[in-house]
Amino acid sequence: MFVSLWVYRRDGRTFVAGGKSNHLHLWCLESKRLIRIIQMPEKVRAVRHLEFLPDSFDGGSNKVLGVLSQDNIMRFINIETCKLLFDIGSPEEGISTAVISPNGRYIASVMENGSLNLYSVQAFTQEGNKPPPSMFKVVQDGSKCILETNKLIMKVTPGRSEGPWKSKGSKIQTRLLKLQANTSLENKENELPGGLNKKRLQALLKGFGEYPAKYRMFVWRSLLQLPENHLAFSSLIDKGIHSAFVNIQNKYPIKSRKLLRVLQRTLSALAHWAAIFAETPYMPLLAFPFVKLFQNNPLICFEVVATVVVNFCQHWFEYFPNPPVNVLSMMENVLAHHDKELLQHLIKCNVTSQVYAWPLLETLLSEVLTREEWLKVFDNIFSNHPSYFLMIIVAYIICSRAPLLQCNQAVDFEYFFHHRNNLDITAVIKEAYRLMEATPPDIHPQRMLEDFIPLTKGQYPVFNKYPTFIVDYQAQERERIRQDEIQYLRERQLAHESEAKAQEQKAEDEAWYRKQKLLQEAEEQRRKMLLEEEERLAEQRQRLAAMKRELKVKELQLLDASRRRFLSYQQDQLQMELKRLDDEIARKASMREQETAAAVQDVEVRRMELETQRQLFEEHLIKDQEAVTKEMKEKVDAHQRKVDLEDHHVQRLMEIDREENQKAQIVAAEGAAKAEHKRRDTEWRLQVLRRLRRDDQNREQRYEEIVKLLHDNTVKEAELLKAMRETEEKKWEDVIQKEAQLEEEQKAAAAADEHRKQFLDDKINDALELAEKLQREDGCSERLCDLKAARTERGVELQHVPRSGNICLNDTSALVPSLHMSLDSRRELARQERELMAEVRRLRQRLTSQAKTRHPPAHFSATAWTP
Repeated sequence: MFVSLWVYRRDGRTFVAGGKSNHLHLWCLESKRLIRIIQMPEKVRAVRHLEFLPDSFDGGSNKVLGVLSQDNIMRFINIETCKLLFDIGSPEEGISTAVISPNGRYIASVMENGSLNLYSVQAFTQEGNKPPPSMFKVVQDGSKCILETNKLIMKVTPGRSEGPWKSKGSKIQTRLLKLQANTSLENKENELPGGLNKKRLQALLKGFGEYPAKYRMFVWRSLLQLPENHLAFSSLIDKGIHSAFVNIQNKYPIKSRKLLRVLQRTLSALAHWAAIFAETPYMPLLAFPFVKLFQNNPLICFEVVATVVVNFCQHWFEYFPNPPVNVLSMMENVLAHHDKELLQHLIKCNVTSQVYAWPLLETLLSEVLTREEWLKVFDNIFSNHPSYFLMIIVAYIICSRAPLLQCNQAVDFEYFFHHRNNLDITAVIKEAYRLMEATPPDIHPQRMLEDFIPLTKGQYPVFNKYPTFIVDYQAQERERIRQDEIQYLRERQLAHESEAKAQEQKAEDEAWYRKQKLLQEAEEQRRKMLLEEEERLAEQRQRLAAMKRELKVKELQLLDASRRRFLSYQQDQLQMELKRLDDEIARKASMREQETAAAVQDVEVRRMELETQRQLFEEHLIKDQEAVTKEMKEKVDAHQRKVDLEDHHVQRLMEIDREENQKAQIVAAEGAAKAEHKRRDTEWRLQVLRRLRRDDQNREQRYEEIVKLLHDNTVKEAELLKAMRETEEKKWEDVIQKEAQLEEEQKAAAAADEHRKQFLDDKINDALELAEKLQREDGCSERLCDLKAARTERGVELQHVPRSGNICLNDTSALVPSLHMSLDSRRELARQERELMAEVRRLRQRLTSQAKTRHPPAHFSATAWTP
């Protein structure tokens, strides 16, 4: 709430503040806190005056408060009970000011119609004569006092239930002040609102030169007879800020945001009232002094500016948008009559009235006067006829004749009338009064200007004293310019967005190129890693082959050792069979080694071929790129290169047919290269197509023959591959059958070996027992020694027996060499031999499965069998 007035109790402990709302704030000065907020009725929108009603028995703690609101009705409320006691005045007969007598018995009020009313408080209420209230309270019906504890807000409600405060039978006596007999109609016109008289104010002004600063605003409001149309002004304010003054701070940068906001609202209200004020460029300069003076009361500010425009700016807008030539001509006529020499000097210097008079008019002298001088001047302007304003301008020019006669440049004159100068404003005011009296009637501005007409009450008058078609045209042009500006801003925004998108696309392209470069580098790195992996794989294969050879050697060694051990216990036929098996195993091992070596060599040759093909392919790509760069410099050479390239493609096709394992990669690479090559060579191939058609037909026939031969070769290779697969399957079946036979023979040999070992053990035990028995019975040690010697000799002979010979199992002399070996040692050797053979068999099976997994027989390429 904006507080504009307040009143204290007589005891000085409490005061009430009010302003531009229907709320009254009750403060306690001792505790410095807000006691309560009293809400007036909805009809009250602003408080104009507050005054306590004194009481003889309250000791200065007055409880009844008189509130004069904007509807010119004074309401008396009890601030303790928050009840409306009575009110005086009415909307038809409103109160301007009111004063309460010190004893609180009478109320004197000045009405809007100029009458003075005197009210008796006792006639309205008897509460002032009642004794102090009792200590108990009676609940009364109809009490509507509402206390909001949280917000401390109490609404004022009518207290008619306690009894009539206004005597119904009594009549208020009204006394009219009798006018003197010599009172004329002219005195009635001089009567102003608020009980003032214009003639007396003029006499006071001539005596002191200005109005008292304390009462100046009140005197101005009375002189201008402001209607204070709250509803009409609220409707103008509710329309919001006018589009012409939305960005007024750009042209008029004011430090005070509050002052700028009041100026913006005042100008917007003027523009909503009359459309021409939105198109008038000097309207902010004209209104700013009053905005700064009445910034706390926007209604008064607006009505003062509107009154000034209607009365003191008469005929200004008839030549809009040009300056008021008619008004300037009137001022020039007055200046020519009173100071012809100065006017001739101005004409000589090519200075027109638009230079020396119009700047003073459009700014209302605010640029050339200080605040005190400006207030003093407008005290006289508002107290006289509107023509006095023009006389003030002429007087200011005449009083400045000395410095003006010294000026010769137009720039000097412009500076003089836009800046403050050292002039006695009292002399200017006196000169203006002299011009008002000494100017002839035929050139006097009073003859052209109308008398002062105040604004109408309720609604503001229509202001249309201007060329409406020009204002409408300017408004349309401004709207068109605004639309063009909006379109330009939209296009500029689109351009900025396009530029931003272009920059973003450029950044994306650069990032894409960087990514492609990184991908190429990564691809090169992967290619190098692939080559290294291939080299490591080749080394691993070589090591694997070496390990296979070592395993084969160990296996052969173990088999050979096993066979040597078993040959001593088998017959000659078994020895021959074992020899034949050894030879067969050695032959197969040799063949397997040869196949492994051949496979390793084929892989190496394949790798070398692939490397050679890659190098050739890169060389052909380089040649193709150089051929395209030369741009058909040599058509015949390009044609020959094309022929060679196609031949190379045919050869590659034949190689691809042989090399099925590399077909996908090579075909993909050739397809990409061929597509790139065709894209680059399309232009020049079309040009030489007719010239090379015949050659193409010949080559086409030759290619058909080659394809036919290739097809026949493919069919034969397929047949050969099928036959080889059948042979291979048969061989694998023979191998499996042989391995099964070998296992059966090994099992039979093991069983025979066990049987033989058991038989030898029995015979040896019998021989030892017989020898011991003979030694024990006959004491013949020589026989035992002969037996041992014979056994030794027999063992030596057994060792020297050729493998082709047969061993008789019934010969006891063959059992003698084995007597030096214990049964445990032979069993241990047999167990180790069986474990070693089992491990060799497991290793062979694992190697065979790995070989089959890596090189399955069904996937053998036909190129391996081509001559």
